[in-house]
Amino acid sequence: MRKRWLSLGLLAVAALAAPAAQAGRVDPLALPALHAEPDPVAGGRIVDALGREVLLRGVNVNAFVEYWAYDPGLFTTYPFTPEDADRIAGMGWNVVRLLVSWSRVEPEPGRYDDAYLDGVLAAVGLLASRGVYSIVDLHQDAWGPALAARPDEACAGVPPAFGWDGAPAWATLDRGAPRCTGGLRELSPAVIAAFQAFWDDAEGPGGVGIRTRYVRMLRHVAERFAPFDAVAGYDVMNEPNAIFLVPGHLEALADFYGDALVEIRAGERAAFAPSRLVFFEPGITWADLGAGVPPHFPHDDQIVYAPHIYQGGISVVPLSEREFERARAEAARFGGAPVLSGEWGTDPQRASDPEDDYFERHQALQDAFRFGATLWTWREACGDPHKAGDVRAGRIPFVWGLFDVDCATHTLRGLREDLVAVLRRPALRAAPGPIGSVAWDPERGIFEASGEGARRHTPFVVFVPGERRGRPRIQARGLLGVHRVPAPDGAYFVVGRARGGAWRLAIRP
Repeated sequence: MRKRWLSLGLLAVAALAAPAAQAGRVDPLALPALHAEPDPVAGGRIVDALGREVLLRGVNVNAFVEYWAYDPGLFTTYPFTPEDADRIAGMGWNVVRLLVSWSRVEPEPGRYDDAYLDGVLAAVGLLASRGVYSIVDLHQDAWGPALAARPDEACAGVPPAFGWDGAPAWATLDRGAPRCTGGLRELSPAVIAAFQAFWDDAEGPGGVGIRTRYVRMLRHVAERFAPFDAVAGYDVMNEPNAIFLVPGHLEALADFYGDALVEIRAGERAAFAPSRLVFFEPGITWADLGAGVPPHFPHDDQIVYAPHIYQGGISVVPLSEREFERARAEAARFGGAPVLSGEWGTDPQRASDPEDDYFERHQALQDAFRFGATLWTWREACGDPHKAGDVRAGRIPFVWGLFDVDCATHTLRGLREDLVAVLRRPALRAAPGPIGSVAWDPERGIFEASGEGARRHTPFVVFVPGERRGRPRIQARGLLGVHRVPAPDGAYFVVGRARGGAWRLAIRP
């Protein structure tokens, strides 16, 4: 399969800089640089250097995370391979949220592991060669791997805490607080103490504040990745533990984002690179409690609001338009920034239930609101700390992701075909101008998209999976040279150029 992707003329992206579309043809896998176009009324858009509105849809990849190992005999992540990149591209996705760990980027204070970043950059290259952008996500869960309960931890009736991922041990200033869950991992006293030290920029090794160390690390990451158009941007911190009920937390989150943006832009200037997108998240309470949005912080117009829309998935709050409306309203506070849900998803077994339409509804809402989104998750290993709770409860771990793994024997069963089927759908990757509407009707097998204000000769790209029977009818208005370009596994791209002004496309069985 990999050779077939390379046969599409992708060697030109070996340097990770996407080529501009050549006159007379449309390269469906080109990755022009992205930028934000804020709109506080209709909602911001992500637009590429060709003037196309781009809908970033894809998946989270955790291959580069340094997770705490609940069982030293089990690996915690799968490596990222060319075959993974092939399959991600074959889903029609055009973005990966690529998770990295502060503990690996900066294993010692002020010393950055560029060999580690080289490995991440190699994955960016694999994805770019298949027409997939990368978001470099500085990931953390419950602060870091160093906060696992001590062997003799006394937790007074609540479970001892697991370790997770994120901060290095040298940056973990928990002041000896108990490492007990308190019901949720983020409520562990040690996790709260470590985050409080971070929000306070408490002095760490070398007399430098912990938060200061973090934003300097972001500067280094930006300097390494900014030269490449295939890098959509950087997610500053995954699910920051800024709890709205604690006085000062959200104000500190805003200060942090302001400082982070300054350092990221400095790193880009040092690399003589343009400003990439900066994705910022609300606090950890966003999904269940509808709160956690930081107050205003100094920012430019190249930011993206990135809440995790887990309602209806792992959140007790049902999935509805309200969460999407709230996300857009919150983004309007920041000048009408575009919105991308950095995580969404649920138990993959739900895709096999014909009465459960969670995956279909979530994707339909993404379309209706023109939000980007990256599913949680691509692969999960049996040794991932997310599985430690299963083991503690006496259950055989059950992994999420598109790959089914038998954790009793640690063997791969294969792809979850029902989940693949509901996720592999027609997708408008790049519109010739502002999108007015986009929708996929799985019952009727009809994909439709439309918009106005397209510039003359601007190309567009739609991905269509190969499972559709027969030769579908393509109906176009305001579009020129509409044709199909083959893709692997019987899929194809519908490409063409705008006549200028209003446009409409329908693909029918």
